[in-house]
Amino acid sequence: MIDLALLRDNPDLVKRSQEARGESPETVDAAVAADRARRAAITAFEELRAEQNAHGKLVARAPKEDKPALVAQAKDLSDRVKVAQLAVTDAEAAADEALARIENIVIDGVPAGGEEDFVTLRTHGEPASFDFAPRDHLALGEKLGAIDMERGTKVSGSRFYFLTGIGARLEYALMSLALQRAVDAGFIPMIPPTLVRPEVMRGTGFLGQHADEVYKLEADDLYLVGTSEVPLAGYHMGEIIDLTAGAKRYAGWSTCYRREAGSYGKDTRGIIRVHQFNKLEMFVYTTPEDAEAEHLRLVALQEQMLQDLGLSYRVIDVAAGDLGSSAARKYDVEAWVPTQDAYRELTSTSNCTTYQARRLDVRYRPALEGGSGGGAGKTAPVATLNGTLATTRWIVAILETHQREDGSVVIPEVLRPYLGGLSVAEPIA
Repeated sequence: MIDLALLRDNPDLVKRSQEARGESPETVDAAVAADRARRAAITAFEELRAEQNAHGKLVARAPKEDKPALVAQAKDLSDRVKVAQLAVTDAEAAADEALARIENIVIDGVPAGGEEDFVTLRTHGEPASFDFAPRDHLALGEKLGAIDMERGTKVSGSRFYFLTGIGARLEYALMSLALQRAVDAGFIPMIPPTLVRPEVMRGTGFLGQHADEVYKLEADDLYLVGTSEVPLAGYHMGEIIDLTAGAKRYAGWSTCYRREAGSYGKDTRGIIRVHQFNKLEMFVYTTPEDAEAEHLRLVALQEQMLQDLGLSYRVIDVAAGDLGSSAARKYDVEAWVPTQDAYRELTSTSNCTTYQARRLDVRYRPALEGGSGGGAGKTAPVATLNGTLATTRWIVAILETHQREDGSVVIPEVLRPYLGGLSVAEPIA
């Protein structure tokens, strides 16, 4: 939910944001009208309630002979109050529906357009080149005994897999390295639940345009999360948190689930686009004025990981129409995948400003005179940010980038301590 004061006072700014996302500006007019109707309904109800209360006191003081007429008037007032209360309920539902169509206000400078309209901010490293015909990650994974798609499909269906042997060890090493980096950077490690209530999934913005990608357990009214961002965003739901000592930073390690609806025919080979994977997600609660600096800090942590793994990559500023409903700005880091001759997303980090916090009611007390937040005055929504620090898909780039002609793969040096010092993954017999 966006700031209602902003919607009321500057609807043109909201319209520009919606248009940059490829949405109709009419959604803003509808939200403004619904908000106005809700406030009018509440005012009418409160006036009738006040009249009813005053009339009740009049009845109590009235002489006996006047009471029958006054009681009849009281019944009429009671009926009108009930009708007004129902009108408030209907107006609030209509306003909630209209406001839900307004996505987060994009930050100035975010490129307009859709998926292909991103802006490349920088690249790092030279794309890997070989004097032999490189194998793709699945061929390498099968040769190393690291990936078993055939049995994954047999057991669970398409887009499922087993990581076996060095594949399982490699993922554990990657995730462990990421967790250690996060802890060193001041993040509190978390193992969050992967089933959440509808209000948490809705509050983070994943029941909007991404609803068809989410698995739901109908019998339990719970959702399987596609990222630890969801439970970590709900962690402080309904709370006033203390930011006097600075941002609250969490690193959630979890299994994630995505239906990948609408992606049939895309990336069907290997483990690029699958239904289940592991991920280490950074999540931050901070003050709105510190959010953009925190966003750059998350990107820097992601880039350092990719550099230390010896991967070539680019950082892109994602266009407004590809942000999702919650993000006001998103940077993706895409690694070079040699056999696809293309950059593929490995990390994404989003500044959601106060959008999620308003929906989940997470607040702080701003400092009265500067500072990082923690005064004794009125509360305000926090800003939330999220970013991937490692996930299963990274194995794709690691295998393809560091492969050798015989199908062996050189293990990046930073991962070796987590693999008992193993420097090269060799093909199995």
